[in-house]
Amino acid sequence: MYTTLINSLRTISNMKHTKMKIVIPTMIFSILFVSLSTNIANAESIPEWVKNNALWYGQGSISETEFLNAIKFLIQEGIIVVETGETESLDILDTTVVIPNGNSDVASAGFYLPLNLEIPAGTLVTWVNDDSVPHNIQSLDESGNVIDWFNSPPLNTGDRFEFTFEEAGVYNYYCSFHPWRVGIITVK
Repeated sequence: MYTTLINSLRTISNMKHTKMKIVIPTMIFSILFVSLSTNIANAESIPEWVKNNALWYGQGSISETEFLNAIKFLIQEGIIVVETGETESLDILDTTVVIPNGNSDVASAGFYLPLNLEIPAGTLVTWVNDDSVPHNIQSLDESGNVIDWFNSPPLNTGDRFEFTFEEAGVYNYYCSFHPWRVGIITVK
């Protein structure tokens, strides 16, 4: 495959300078597209005519429409799977909240990471203490009073506390050792 692409590039370099300005960026896109696609698709499952179309397109022998129709065929047949990279943030079933180092200092910028976590019901949340001093996780009601939804023992450096949020709602929490450190979990 790469031999074919190198030969295509040699052919392109022999073309007139004005054509190179148009063909080279398109060819680079084609090379990248084919290279990235082979990570997802099995190269043996790509029909020979599609490989030839890529070569011919790189040489300027076929139109962009003909080349794109070949790519469209591969997508429709499931030979190439296009991933959009978009994920629904509410698909998370477990996640972590980090208590960063320096979180105990009143003047520090260290907050919970993330400070406001949005999750679906049924998500397991794990708090991890990365600070050099102990912390705890205490749940608060909307008025700021401590309640018994989720409350951890003291967490030393490296300790973890887990809680699964089963019901939708807004859950506030703080560290009773450092009450200026507050966080929010929104369950949808």
